[in-house]
Amino acid sequence: MNDLFTPAAPRHARIRVGIGGWTYAPWRKLFYPAGLLQRRELAYASRQLRAIEINGTFYGAQKPATYARWASETPDGFVFSLKAPRHITEGRPLAQAARGIEAFAYGGLAELGDRLGPILWQWPPSRRFDEDDLAAFLDLLPPELAGRPLRHVLEVRHPSFACARYVERVRAAGVPTVFTDSPDYPSLADLSGDFGYARLMRSADALETGYPDEALAHWGACAEQWAAGADVAGLPHVGAALAKGPPRDVFVFFIGSAKHRNPAAAMALQARVDAAPGL
Repeated sequence: MNDLFTPAAPRHARIRVGIGGWTYAPWRKLFYPAGLLQRRELAYASRQLRAIEINGTFYGAQKPATYARWASETPDGFVFSLKAPRHITEGRPLAQAARGIEAFAYGGLAELGDRLGPILWQWPPSRRFDEDDLAAFLDLLPPELAGRPLRHVLEVRHPSFACARYVERVRAAGVPTVFTDSPDYPSLADLSGDFGYARLMRSADALETGYPDEALAHWGACAEQWAAGADVAGLPHVGAALAKGPPRDVFVFFIGSAKHRNPAAAMALQARVDAAPGL
């Protein structure tokens, strides 16, 4: 491949910054080189970023051959985060989701191999905290696939989840909660798993990088603290911040808002954490 498709370096070992998807027409003016064929956009994007969150799986699982093709087009060290299908997370009680979970997890995801990152279970704003239903759902999540550990992360969107019992449940299960920097949904920075996951939703149209320098510096510092095993006490918590633990992987995605600016925001933040001393 030519230089346009050479993975950026250096690559931080624990912090991966990315965007949602790779097919978006305005990116063809701001992110993708002029004349790049649409079928090569994933190959290009995966060499500028360290992760991509796939939204298409939210609307329906893909064929095994599709997952295999995605993996083949991306470089070593790159990972996909997959949003689980909405027919599992919306509507019926979560305790009844066994068949849907199994069909999704064992329906071809293994074709991604080491490109398979976290599975994001995003719940609608209408789903309230139900401790028994949550506990049953957590018990249904498969811990591994084809000999590789599976990583699950929950995105909760109803204010009722901002309670101690929710945090206790997910900590007992070792399943993280998305930190959602959104004006519309609860933002919980309470650590509850061996990796961190943030979705940043405040990019601004007027800024070339989507975020001002001071905001990128802030989120870079947060990502570095999470990766080092520390809690970030200054972010919203239900309970007290935890004592420092072992290092963890961190995923940060720029999602929504001024979407056309998100690739620039992701690359700017990745550059910051890659250049940070001691990481």
